[in-house]
Amino acid sequence: MTEATNEVDVRTARRARGTGGRLPLGVYLLAFSLFAMGSAEFLLAGVLPAVADDLRVGLSSAGALISAFAIGVVIGGPPFAIMTLRWPRRTTLVATQGVFAVSLAIGLLTDGYGVLLATRFVCGLAYAGFWAVAAVTAIGLVTPDRTARASGVVVSGLSLAMVAGGPAGASLSYFTGWRGGFWGVVALTAAGAVLTLLAVPATSTDAEPSVRRELRTMGRPQLWVVYAATILSTAAYMISFNYLAPLLTDITGMPGAWVPAVLALFGVGAFVGLSIGGRIADRRPAHALLTGAFGIMAVSVLLALLAGHAWAVVPLVLLLGIAGFVLNPAVYGRVFTIAAEAPTLAGATTVSAFQLGISLVPALAGLALNAGADVTSVAWIGAALAAAIVPTVLLDRALTRRHSRTAASPAS
Repeated sequence: MTEATNEVDVRTARRARGTGGRLPLGVYLLAFSLFAMGSAEFLLAGVLPAVADDLRVGLSSAGALISAFAIGVVIGGPPFAIMTLRWPRRTTLVATQGVFAVSLAIGLLTDGYGVLLATRFVCGLAYAGFWAVAAVTAIGLVTPDRTARASGVVVSGLSLAMVAGGPAGASLSYFTGWRGGFWGVVALTAAGAVLTLLAVPATSTDAEPSVRRELRTMGRPQLWVVYAATILSTAAYMISFNYLAPLLTDITGMPGAWVPAVLALFGVGAFVGLSIGGRIADRRPAHALLTGAFGIMAVSVLLALLAGHAWAVVPLVLLLGIAGFVLNPAVYGRVFTIAAEAPTLAGATTVSAFQLGISLVPALAGLALNAGADVTSVAWIGAALAAAIVPTVLLDRALTRRHSRTAASPAS
């Protein structure tokens, strides 16, 4: 029996289990691996001064290490998806984790800034490749009615990396030197690769992979409408999250010791939002997207207006996490519905859109802060970005209805 037949049989058996109960273990292992790799993205910000001192470079040069990783993610996903299109997905997952771990280790073993910059870029490429294929693999392990929920669980690994992995790694680096936290990421990534190899079932597409079909699918206007919603929504909640620490200390007047605990509430909210969004998005994706958009907008406005009151800010941080991550399963659900027959490149571009949304945050916030506005201005920017999501969702819904009418009408 061929490997392709075995892969299809595995997926058929998985789907035969029905829609009830828990998701397959493989989905959670993919989330763990994304958490491990994603922690490297958020860890560096916490040790940036130590990196600059150790490498004898300026703080701005050290900050370029963050940009190198982000650029690798933004530009790396789609080409990597095409390059590995005919590879077995499990092989691709393990290979990208291996490249990530080895590149990160090489960077840690060198004292050269240029080498570290290059390895950060390669890590971003590998991270983008893993993220894209992990999302496609997850939907191959579940029935079609749980596609958004499965992809939402995988994305939860990123939220955990943001609120737990990065801070935990920075704490470890405080006691071991800045490289210590990153060696922890290397170890977790290696463990994730082994678990992927041993416990994630092999999956494949129902049709023969085709670069031409993948590229043709990318020409669908609806995909780019969803990508626009992805960029806007990610920037909308991340801009407030990234500047919560100065808002809490400078505006709210909260002691710095309490800031990590409040930030952790965002992570709790993110998991709640993913759970809610994953259950809504498979049946009513537009409802999930609009709920998240209006939620981010309302919470952002309240943060700006009530930033001086701790009793209001603390629950609003929790609500921001819920509202922000309600959208994520719906975004992936829409992408994989629109590009059902050619999801790999479309999924990789979704990863790039997420990262682009994150990358826009410093520039957008800088416009306001450099103009002399206080830190509450970033919440107003978040509200404006959230408001801009609504037209994209309505346009996507209109295009879907038009497509449905066209498909239902008899041929002339």
